[in-house]
Amino acid sequence: MIDPLAEVVTLLQPGARFSKVVVGAGPWRVRRSDAGQPFYCVVLEGACRLEVDGREPIELRSGDFILIPAAYGVAMSSIAPLPAEAPESLPVALAAGEFRIGDQDGPADLRMLLGHCSFGSTDAGLLVSLLPQIVHVRGEPRLATLVQLVRDEFRERRPAREVILAHLVEVLLIEALRSTAGTAASPGLVRGLADERLAVAIRRMHESPTTAWTVAQLAKEAALSRSAFFARFSRAVGAAPMEYLLAWRMALAKNMLRRNESGVAEIAERVGYGSASAFSVAFTRHVGLPPVRYAREQME
Repeated sequence: MIDPLAEVVTLLQPGARFSKVVVGAGPWRVRRSDAGQPFYCVVLEGACRLEVDGREPIELRSGDFILIPAAYGVAMSSIAPLPAEAPESLPVALAAGEFRIGDQDGPADLRMLLGHCSFGSTDAGLLVSLLPQIVHVRGEPRLATLVQLVRDEFRERRPAREVILAHLVEVLLIEALRSTAGTAASPGLVRGLADERLAVAIRRMHESPTTAWTVAQLAKEAALSRSAFFARFSRAVGAAPMEYLLAWRMALAKNMLRRNESGVAEIAERVGYGSASAFSVAFTRHVGLPPVRYAREQME
């Protein structure tokens, strides 16, 4: 059986690019601008608050993992509020990759691992659009085990520590993306796959992108009326069914063009277009470049 999330994650090529340990004590508040970079945070001990792009604050507890595939404005603060007139806190470097924030002398009440991951795909923007804007995982036993391994690795400082941590963080990212039960995810593929009816339709789109799908046909696959399916899909995934299908077809096409697997006519057929010209028009409109030019630029 085709696994839609595995396909997206495989194309996305997630990896750990930068991480640091932050120890907190007392009241503190920091803001940062990440210019669309993928941001993640693992709370190893204690708790804190996170606010993303003007959303309601999220309280993060020990064992929580949060992933923001494209972060812009991020604010973090202690559970105990900092007075409104107080300046933002500045992290103080303790050692390589470790920082302290808030009270520099009192006992620490928070320890977290945070940083940026990287998406190796040159098509990351399109693939990220298929994912939730925020993935917040809590109460997942497998994830808790991974967090414990990360926590132990930071404490022990054994040889090859950085290599092990990089791989553990990569696994954390993938595990978080595929977690559905117990995940507070904003609209996106994760939410869609968590809905049994919608998951059937999403899998059918991934299994057979060459099929000339209509909303009515996909609704039948999901055993829903056309209107109920359209509303339910749009609400859960954050895009209409045909928008999602188009995005996935374009992601497949771009991957094939990058790998120089086939000519434009064959790629058009493999992603559900009846002619190379129809595919070229759709691709150019969606990507901003004709397929041949896109392929040529990827090889330069």
